[in-house]
Amino acid sequence: MKSFKKIYSFLLTGLLLVASTVFAQTPDQSTPPDALIKMVVTDVMATVKSDPDIQKGNIPKVVDLVEKKIAPYTDMRRTTEMAMGPNWKKATPEQQAQLTMEFKNLLIRTYSGALSQLRDQTVQFKALRAAPDDKEVVVKTVVLGRGDPVPLDYRLEKTASGWKVYDMNIMGVWLVEAYRNQFANQISQNGIEGLVKFLQDRNKQLATAKPAN
Repeated sequence: MKSFKKIYSFLLTGLLLVASTVFAQTPDQSTPPDALIKMVVTDVMATVKSDPDIQKGNIPKVVDLVEKKIAPYTDMRRTTEMAMGPNWKKATPEQQAQLTMEFKNLLIRTYSGALSQLRDQTVQFKALRAAPDDKEVVVKTVVLGRGDPVPLDYRLEKTASGWKVYDMNIMGVWLVEAYRNQFANQISQNGIEGLVKFLQDRNKQLATAKPAN
C-alpha cells in the first residue's frame, strides 16, 4: 500500500510540473479548466525555480506560495466535505470551518517535501473531454521523467468565481479517497472533535519536522 506521504508528494510535484508553453497569465472566471491548470502551474514553476528556499521545503515560504498562487483556484471546503463523507453534516459550522483550515494546513505541510523533487520532468496533456455546459470535468495529464510515466488527473468544478480544483488522482488514487477511511476511523473512535485534534497534532508534528534536503 502506498504511503500517504509518498502519494501526496507525487500530487504536488505533479501540480508543479504541468509545464506548458503558455505565457504567465492570471486566470479569470472565463478561463477553461485545462488552461487554468497550465496558467497556474506556469506561474508556480517560475516562483519555485527562482527561490532555493522553497526548493528546500521552507515551510513559511511554501505556505505563502500556496496561499497566493494555488489556493485561489482550489475549493478546500468541498475537498474536506468529500473526505468527511456523511460525517460532514454531523459537524457544526464552526467545526466545519476548523476542519477545512486544519486539513488545508496538513496538505500544505505534507506537500512541502515534494518541492525539492523538481527536476527536468515534463507533462503531457490529454485532450479535454467536456461539453460547454459541464459543471465538473477531469483534466488528465501524464508526468514524464525518470522511471515510468505517472498519470495525474485533476477534478474541477465550475463555480461563480471560475473553475476550482477539489480533488486529484495520482496513479489511480484520489486524494479524497485516500483520507476518507482515516477520517472515518478517527470520528468513529473519538468523534468530530477527535478528528480536529488529530489534524492539529499532525500539523504540529509537521511544523517541527526538518525540511527535506
